[in-house]
Amino acid sequence: MTLKSVDTLLDVLHFADSHTAIVVPELGIHVTYDSLRHQVLAMANALASAGIRRGDAVAIVLPNGLPAIVSFLAASIAGTAAPLNPAYPYEEFHFFLGDTNAKILLCPPVGAEFVRTAAADRKIPVLSVEMNEKGEVHLAGAPTGVTATAPTADDIALVLHTSGSTGRPKRVPLRHFNLAVSSANIANTYALTGEDVSLCIMPLFHIHGLIGSTMATLLSGGTVVVPTKFNALSFWRTVSENRVTWYSGVPTMHQLLMARSRHKPPEAATLRFLRSCSAPLSPELIHKIEDVFGVPFVEAYGMTEAAHQMTSNPLPPRHSKPGSVGVGVGLRICIMDKDGNHLGTDQRGEIAIQGANVFRGYENNPEANARAFVNGWFRTGDQGFLDSDCYLHLTGRIKDIIIRGGENIAPHEVDEVLLRHPAVAAAVTFGCVHPTLGEEVAAAVVLHERHGATEQELIKHCREFLAEYKCPKKIYFVDSIPTTSTGKIRRRAVATALTDDQQ
Repeated sequence: MTLKSVDTLLDVLHFADSHTAIVVPELGIHVTYDSLRHQVLAMANALASAGIRRGDAVAIVLPNGLPAIVSFLAASIAGTAAPLNPAYPYEEFHFFLGDTNAKILLCPPVGAEFVRTAAADRKIPVLSVEMNEKGEVHLAGAPTGVTATAPTADDIALVLHTSGSTGRPKRVPLRHFNLAVSSANIANTYALTGEDVSLCIMPLFHIHGLIGSTMATLLSGGTVVVPTKFNALSFWRTVSENRVTWYSGVPTMHQLLMARSRHKPPEAATLRFLRSCSAPLSPELIHKIEDVFGVPFVEAYGMTEAAHQMTSNPLPPRHSKPGSVGVGVGLRICIMDKDGNHLGTDQRGEIAIQGANVFRGYENNPEANARAFVNGWFRTGDQGFLDSDCYLHLTGRIKDIIIRGGENIAPHEVDEVLLRHPAVAAAVTFGCVHPTLGEEVAAAVVLHERHGATEQELIKHCREFLAEYKCPKKIYFVDSIPTTSTGKIRRRAVATALTDDQQ
């Protein structure tokens, strides 16, 4: 069944019945589509009664759970949802509340001291989001009397931040039709139906969790199981008790689960497929995961500016290519050179996209928009190539490319080779300053066992698979590699920390 795209997030909640929409596993709460729609509209009316109008930003600082989902949908209907990471310190909350020009803040009834203080300092009203034992969410003490106006497809539903090459966060406004189209693209990619149960383990302040795990499932009439946080110890029990059919995560999550499973857990019997996004996995690990769990494992490629998914490896019987991020889904993809010319098959360049899920431009940032858009194409900042079957292969971020003596080196390519060594658990490659070459190749490595390999052994291993100029000349052994809240490696943070230590 192919799902028809809808116009707004309100239309996503088109199922009006007693089928379960949301499960809160820690509390055993099951919320029907009827109840979810009622709660969302009631909160949207409460926000409208509090003065929120179309385009007004509603900051949301909540842990994963039913309150976060209801608040997101309600805010997108009454105004514009602006979810923030609950782990931010005061300084970041103060910045983001001001940058989004938030008109109101939604947060838990207890705790959240940093954001409450930041809101008070910015004179932003705060409303507490409460949930009773029946799974009914509401705004404590909110006014009543006004009905929220139904949004249009062109209204901005969500605003998120993404970091630029200068480190200055850029605001990404996503319209209702961007999110609705993306949700339909994802649901169609994986043939989601009302029988599917998604386990949402990605944060709901990020596009992956909001659209990839949650809205695509709700659009298809399925059930979203949403624990407060990812827990590898209780994961399989949650899968079994709720008959989960799929989940989407990042490599660190899949690796944690693999570390605890030598054979397919009996609790995994209901799984139909596994999905990974936000960072690459080696083909070897993908095959190993499929062998252990006995279901297809598909890698996808997404970004905030495209309302999440851009490409995905297909499910059987279509062919999946481990090492690639699959084929375009509901949008056009091309590879460009630095001048904006389109390149041919197997030629590396910058990945550019066009489609209804792609945003129109960053808010109040004409310089970034001038760099990012070329003849209607959005330049992603990622390097890659399309093979003869139109499968996309990522080779790294343009800004992470190492230029050694005039030769361009994609750090991801070196990462993959290091990860082939049996002693290596994680690896990140980066450029460090060299007096004559400009940059030299270095890498940080986490070993499965502290003394499982030497620096020279790993360099020799790289020389078996890579040209000499691509091989790291220095390897740092570290206990862990920092990632963002969405599982992306902080490559430049690693480079800065390790090279600064050597100065």
